[in-house]
Amino acid sequence: MTDLPVLILGARSDMGQAIAHAFAAQGHPIQLAARNAASLDAVRADLALRHGVEVTLHDFDVLDSDGFTRFLEGLPALPQVAVSVVGYMGEQAENERDLDKASLVLRSNFEGPAGILALLANRFEARGSGTLVGVSSVAGDRGRATNYVYGSAKAGFTAFLSGLRNRLAKKGVHVVTVLPGFVNTAMTEGMDLPEKLTAEPQEVGGAVLKAVQKGRNVIYVRGIWWLVMAIIRSIPEPVFKKLKI
Repeated sequence: MTDLPVLILGARSDMGQAIAHAFAAQGHPIQLAARNAASLDAVRADLALRHGVEVTLHDFDVLDSDGFTRFLEGLPALPQVAVSVVGYMGEQAENERDLDKASLVLRSNFEGPAGILALLANRFEARGSGTLVGVSSVAGDRGRATNYVYGSAKAGFTAFLSGLRNRLAKKGVHVVTVLPGFVNTAMTEGMDLPEKLTAEPQEVGGAVLKAVQKGRNVIYVRGIWWLVMAIIRSIPEPVFKKLKI
């Protein structure tokens, strides 16, 4: 259905914009949602001109749960596809010392995204159609010392998406969980990332589009991540405690 829009929550991110381009190229109108959305007007104009679709901007703050209903009611149309690509990693060392910073990571990656998708789920269920896409992380597959605050938030989000998918399976609403692995974005700038494990934002956009079109449930953007995380999950706990990965 190309007449109903695709909503991108977290449209300021490189992945969010790549996902928007992937769907716009298929003729879908796009709703870009982010803080201070007016500053994305150049992005809006580029999408509209390049793909010949309607693109609208909408202010959205994932930390303002009191404003979620007002945000959804202010959209010009209920989307057919809603993609949450909101995320904030923070610094593990700071998250260990500062409860407020840890809370920000948890709220940005789990509480906020789960809350807005929950409200969208209810609306999609009432309509009897739609697809919800949550961009989670391989970091949630097993807690690791180097990023367990971020990883625990993503683990919660992954579990939420799984339960939502189970609940809506017979309601005409599909839920997709996306596990990108490393992605070459502003959030990972400066990190020494292995090339074979690192996707480009455009890869993520194409993978999300394909997953929605084919009704996939859980996808790793690069298939090698399935194997990597399967190995990490299988390490016995007495051994795992001695590792720093």
